[in-house]
Parts: sequence; C-alpha cells; structure tokens
Amino acid sequence: MAENWEKPVALALEGPEKYTTITNTTEASWAMIEDWPLEDSALLTLALDTCAAVIEGKQPAEAARKAFIDAAREAGIPVRE
Repeated sequence: MAENWEKPVALALEGPEKYTTITNTTEASWAMIEDWPLEDSALLTLALDTCAAVIEGKQPAEAARKAFIDAAREAGIPVRE
C-alpha cells in the first residue's frame, strides 16, 4: 500500500539539479533500495525500518517522510521539502 505524504519531497538522486519527486512511503523505500549512494548507514536502516512500519500500518506516513529526509541528508543528497 502506498502511504501518501501530505507534502512531497524532491531530491537530486541522479545528479545536481536532477530532482526526483517522492510522494509516498513505497516510492521512498524503492528509492533507498535502488538509487541510494550509501549501502549501509544508521539513518538509512532506520528509514527503511520506518517505511516498513508505515506500510504495515504501525506508524503514520509522516514518520517515513521525516526518516527519509534524514537519511537523504546523511547521504549528502540535496533535498527540497
């Protein structure tokens, strides 16, 4: 189930000024699994775990959004909120 966020997040996953818009928890999970520059980090793991909890209905969608933004900043990915 795609847990839509109140406000999308745009981040430069493919290079400077090449922003991708993420609108929900499922998209965020795929971005972290497929396109993330770090393979192992504390905030990435936390964000993936939070996304799983949201998809399972155990946390609100905005928890995944916040964790996703934190992981992106840790990875040095430019973020537009």
